[in-house]
Order: sequence, then structure tokens, then C-alpha cells
Amino acid sequence: MGGCTNCKGKAGCDHRKGAMLESVDRALADLYPTKTWGEPDDTVVSGMPRDELDALADELAQELGAATFVREGGEDEPCDYIYVLCMGRTPCVVQVRDHGVAVPAEWDGTNAIEELYLRVVVSQRARVAAVQQVGVDLVKTGDGFLVRERPRAGVYDAPLLRRMQKLVAILPAYELLHVDFGEIAHAPPGFAAGTWRDLFGGEPSIANYLFYPQPTTMVATSYLPETR
Repeated sequence: MGGCTNCKGKAGCDHRKGAMLESVDRALADLYPTKTWGEPDDTVVSGMPRDELDALADELAQELGAATFVREGGEDEPCDYIYVLCMGRTPCVVQVRDHGVAVPAEWDGTNAIEELYLRVVVSQRARVAAVQQVGVDLVKTGDGFLVRERPRAGVYDAPLLRRMQKLVAILPAYELLHVDFGEIAHAPPGFAAGTWRDLFGGEPSIANYLFYPQPTTMVATSYLPETR
């Protein structure tokens, strides 16, 4: 693949990125009048209702030819997630971990499973979404399984890119602005870290203001008991 400098579509791409970043700047200004992480103005919340989120997941499943799963964000995560299964088969690890699906019999005797997803993160505070490539690994341990979720700062593997392009093209129909993780991985100028530095160290990125508090590539590990 060629670089951006010599790409014939660079001018149009730069224009779209400029408009996207202007929209992000406006959203940050509206959501954080004190310009401090952890001090959002929740009176301006305009996120996606659950029925629209489910409808988006259904359309993505149909258009991408892949299973999709919605997971609502935790109490400290002002966002929701749609997982698009790109490598693996159902019943998958995300179904067992998040949706109460029983551990399948085919996992018997399995030491490890690796799955690959596109993870759409949708803000609960603004009509904004972004997409990450996420690996989900399952490892047998004792009387259960360890599940490790490994997000990357964007989408990189070639087999995922076509689905990624189709996915992004669907988002405007749901009044969602797609933001590229590469453009929101830095701290917003003029903003204060607030309590984020005490939690994670360093400075929060724009993604942490719009979506979830944890660093964008932080690995999350959970435990699944071996029960059916």
C-alpha cells in the first residue's frame, strides 16, 4: 500500500479528516466545559438509544456476513460496544463471556482459542463511534478459562479492512460520526487530565473523553468457570 503523501485521494481524505476533527472539537467543547477529564456535562447527552444500537448490530451482521454481539458499557464506561466476529465461529468466546451462553462441549480438551473481532465503540454522550481491531484469546486453566481481550489502536490486518470499510459506510445512516482512532489517540490540547493521571498515569487521549476511561490498548483479562 502506498503512503498518504503520494495518494491521489489525499486532498479529499484531508478534507474529510478536517471536518471530522472539527466535529470532535465541538463535541469536546460541549461535553467538557471545564476542559477537565472526569467532569463531563451530562445534561448534553445525545447518545444512541438501545433499540438503535441493536438495529445497527443487526444491519452490520447482514451487510458484513458476520455474527455481531452488543455489550453495554460498564458503570464507568460511557459507551457501548458491538463486536463483529471476523475470525472464529459461534458459539464464540464473547457469547460465553458476555451473553450467558453455556461453555460449548467442543471446548473440552482445548488448551487455547484465538478469535478476531472488529469492535465498534459507540459513545453514550454524543453521536460518535470508532472501530478497533480486537483479539480475544481463551486459555484453559485449572477448572476454568482465562479470557484475554487485546485491543489495538485501530484496524491493521488486511483481512479486516474490507469489512471495516463497509462498516464505516453504514454508520452515517444512524447519524453516527466515525472517528479514526489514529486521530484521537493523543491528548486534546488545552485540556486537563483531572483524576485520570491518578488512575492510569500520563494524559488521557481524546478517546478517553469520548468513550471509555481505560487506555485504548489496555489488555483486559477475565475468568470463566468451566460450567454448563
